[in-house]
Amino acid sequence: MNQLIVGISDCMVSRDPDVTLVTYALGSCIAILIHDPVICVAGLLHFMLPESVLDPGKAQSKPFMFADTGIPTLFHRAYDLGAVKQRLIVSAVGGAQVLDAENTFNVGKRNLLAVRKIMWKAGVRLHHEEVGGTMPRNVRIAVRTGHVVVSSAGEERELKQQGFERTKNSHVL
Repeated sequence: MNQLIVGISDCMVSRDPDVTLVTYALGSCIAILIHDPVICVAGLLHFMLPESVLDPGKAQSKPFMFADTGIPTLFHRAYDLGAVKQRLIVSAVGGAQVLDAENTFNVGKRNLLAVRKIMWKAGVRLHHEEVGGTMPRNVRIAVRTGHVVVSSAGEERELKQQGFERTKNSHVL
């Protein structure tokens, strides 16, 4: 198995069945993981902030830094490889409160709200979330199977994926 590392404010999509996409150190950042089980396309986005309006110039040069620019781009890259929106299994991991003990900025919570809003507007169901808390996480997805494994505090666990469903709202992603 080849492991491709997705850095902070980055994204990768693959159809190579021998690849595993992995990202590390998800604190308040969130990873969005997608998998089309029919044609074995998987993608992973590691974004930092909820909205690109915070820095439009940065959003232009680094669209994967923000939820509102990164998530649609992740989906469109998967579509370019043949993925079909209605078949995608979607997971969200991260959004912890690790550096903000006083809850001053609530970046993790704001990131999660942005994810839920974007998915809702696009008619995309989140099949699994492992979000919040105070511990950073690492996550990986196998392109061949779509298995998602989260590690945190020395433990590894596989996210159990549920079936997919279609929703009416389908214009955004």
